[in-house]
Amino acid sequence: MADHGPVEYATATGNDYPAHEQTYESFIKYSFDGTIHVINLLLALTVGGVLGHWLTAIPVFLIAILGLVVALGSGSKTPSYVAFILSFLIFGFTALS
Repeated sequence: MADHGPVEYATATGNDYPAHEQTYESFIKYSFDGTIHVINLLLALTVGGVLGHWLTAIPVFLIAILGLVVALGSGSKTPSYVAFILSFLIFGFTALS
């Protein structure tokens, strides 16, 4: 590639690299939480629709919603992990019974 002059990325005015990094970290966090939430909803729909246990699926829906709200409010991934584990355990116990 041809060199047209000095690289001005690091010296350009209006370059707010920390804000870009924060936006990227937020995107990754929301993507993770959203993906776990969708997986939890799919587990709930599997328990209710495929296995036919809609009364058991209701707590999975509530756990999924609560896990997402707490995760987004706290900024931690732990509530998403906990919601996924609880939803998967309910799915597993329902599928085996």
